[in-house]
Amino acid sequence: MEHVQHDFSREAFLGRAGIGLAAACTGEALSMAQAAAAEPSTPRLEMGARSPADALEKLKEGNVRYVAGQPRSGPQSALLVELASGQNPFAIILGCSDSRVPIETVFDQIPGNVFAVRVAGNFLNDANFGSIEYGIAVLKARLIIVLGHTKCGAVSAAVSYVKDGTTQPGHIATIVEAIAPAAKAAREVPGDWVANAIIENVRHNMRKMTAGSKIIADAVSRGDAEVAGGIYDLHSGRVSFF
Repeated sequence: MEHVQHDFSREAFLGRAGIGLAAACTGEALSMAQAAAAEPSTPRLEMGARSPADALEKLKEGNVRYVAGQPRSGPQSALLVELASGQNPFAIILGCSDSRVPIETVFDQIPGNVFAVRVAGNFLNDANFGSIEYGIAVLKARLIIVLGHTKCGAVSAAVSYVKDGTTQPGHIATIVEAIAPAAKAAREVPGDWVANAIIENVRHNMRKMTAGSKIIADAVSRGDAEVAGGIYDLHSGRVSFF
């Protein structure tokens, strides 16, 4: 069988997508970055990660700082020129759209460190898969986190749907239906059904991450990336990883 070499370079990816403006703006952004290079830089967090384990440790340390009320991300306006020339996130986070879970803030990360993909109920669909594959294949992120949170309304709605057939209007129903398998799987688990379903929903989408994407599965197989999960506690601000 003939081997086809796939080009996952940033330029090739954007070129195939027809986004020519990105290349046109690169020269201007670089000139701005060079002009700003002589100015004193604001102390900031380190960008990039050496390995998936290093990426996970950075998120864990950032969450500890956030919970303690000792963030180090600081003012971010000085980063604008630098980030205009490109991005190099070390982690991809599939999180819920809930406004109480600001992903970069929760992990005390500056812009450019986290590639966030958000949807109510933090579940995978085709668009989310594509975004995450871009983060792995083109941006070379080292870690994927599926992040759920306590008291998730989307998961609660899925439990109600499984329990007594309660439906939701419009497109909200598609969200509930996507989370329903996790709600069903958690039905017989001892304890609070919703809390257990929140955990199972994270685990369910962690499994789907590699099962549903060859790009992600290959990166994990090579050791270039890892998939992990976490639950954000709305009361304490702490993320429990697994």
